Amino acid sequence: MVNRNPPGIYVLPSLSRESRNVAYRAWILILTFLVYTCYHMSKKPVSVVKNVLYRNCSVPIKDGYELEIAPDNTSTTFCDWAPFDQPNHKQLLGSLDLAFLFSYAFGMFFSGHIAERLNLRYFLSGGMMLVGIFTAAFGMGYFFNIHSIYFYVGIQVVSGLVQSSGWPSVVACVGNWYGKGKRGLIMGIWNSHTSVGNILGSLIAGAFVTTSWGWSFAVPGLITFGIGVMVFLFLVPDPEDVGCDMPDQHGTHVVAEHGTNKTLNIDPAEPSETSPLHRYDVEQSYSSIDASTQALIKHKQEKPITIWGAFFIPGVAEFSLCLFCAKLVSYTFLFWLPNYIEHTAHYDAEKSADVSTLFDVGGIVGGIAAGLISDNFGGRATTCAVMLILAAPVMYIYNLYGSLSLAHSIGLSFACGTLVNGPYALITTAVSADLGTHKVLEGNTKALATVTAVIDGTGSIGAAIGPLLAGLIPVWNDVFIMLIISDILALLCLVRLVYKELRLDRLLGCTGD
Repeated sequence: MVNRNPPGIYVLPSLSRESRNVAYRAWILILTFLVYTCYHMSKKPVSVVKNVLYRNCSVPIKDGYELEIAPDNTSTTFCDWAPFDQPNHKQLLGSLDLAFLFSYAFGMFFSGHIAERLNLRYFLSGGMMLVGIFTAAFGMGYFFNIHSIYFYVGIQVVSGLVQSSGWPSVVACVGNWYGKGKRGLIMGIWNSHTSVGNILGSLIAGAFVTTSWGWSFAVPGLITFGIGVMVFLFLVPDPEDVGCDMPDQHGTHVVAEHGTNKTLNIDPAEPSETSPLHRYDVEQSYSSIDASTQALIKHKQEKPITIWGAFFIPGVAEFSLCLFCAKLVSYTFLFWLPNYIEHTAHYDAEKSADVSTLFDVGGIVGGIAAGLISDNFGGRATTCAVMLILAAPVMYIYNLYGSLSLAHSIGLSFACGTLVNGPYALITTAVSADLGTHKVLEGNTKALATVTAVIDGTGSIGAAIGPLLAGLIPVWNDVFIMLIISDILALLCLVRLVYKELRLDRLLGCTGD
């Protein structure tokens, strides 16, 4: 077998075809899990370090910490880090999030487009190493005693651009190796890398935040750079690169083996190519786009599609807008939850960071539950809608009672994380992979990264707006009102798709399938 992608990709000649398929698929899940764990680990330190960039030293801290007294007995912010020691500190801290997230959203729309046209291994490994460098560069501001807002904002702008290389690339890799069958469960478990990265980022940053906060960035940066080198050496982005079978992308149990079709135990209960249900599904898919778009998609078969063409794949627009609102909520928690806990419960910076990890633990459970439910009961949109319905009252309760005690904070942070991150995780993984291999693409496998980038890029605009508004809104109660409204808007974006899924369930019941 000719190695099409040297160096670093090796065929395993001693294994049977089936064993080789299993081995490589397991390796892709493990490696891409590590990759995106690092991407999120490198995003998290900013939210932890905010608590020491601006800190009112006259406020007592719970759990036995002594009150710090300013040397001149007048200043209450002597332990801050200029330029964030000003009365408009919340806006300055919010500008860091704004710079990162808007550049991330901007880069996302192009990164998927580029990833489809370049070698994924080179693109992803290069992006990772740059993420590591610029994450560590933010921490250099501490070691070199830099107090210019332009330095920190500039680092965040570049960091956002290089961070956008990650998500379209890893989803494309996993989508290339895994078919549609149990994609929701597999990707739900795999997507826990987001929460694991947030947890590790919080714990690492929290370990250094009160002593030498520069290491809160330097350590994640070094780890990320190292995993980037591993990606360059060992990532296999496509089964064809090592002679493995192509996965079943449409749930038809047909996989490609060396360019031919191989049929695997077709379930008679599933609709065939000629069944009324199959014809209904295809007709509904094509009826939702105009003829010119259909022709364009067919013409571009096995060629990278345009961003505009990806947006008109059925379901992409609705899920993109839903993710805009859902990611607004999730990223507001991501960047401001430690600060909120410190403000309302008056814990120190390290303990606030530790407590905030329960939100991400809940996110792991929510992502797995969403994938498992949508696989077994059908209806990606319906699963998201149910979790969005439950998230709104839970956020309201969290704002009222989350600061009463440590137990309240832990329990409600976990519940919020489960319901807020469940839909977000499902849309950015299984839904993106499903739509990137939609039937209207007629087998085109080169659309996955672009579709993922369009969906997550739209969501990333919301991710930028949420933390920005949280920095501008002076009262935390009003911030939670904003989050609840956004959650409701996310739900409304899915109404048409939920109706179609429920209608299809009724058709299945009527046909007895």
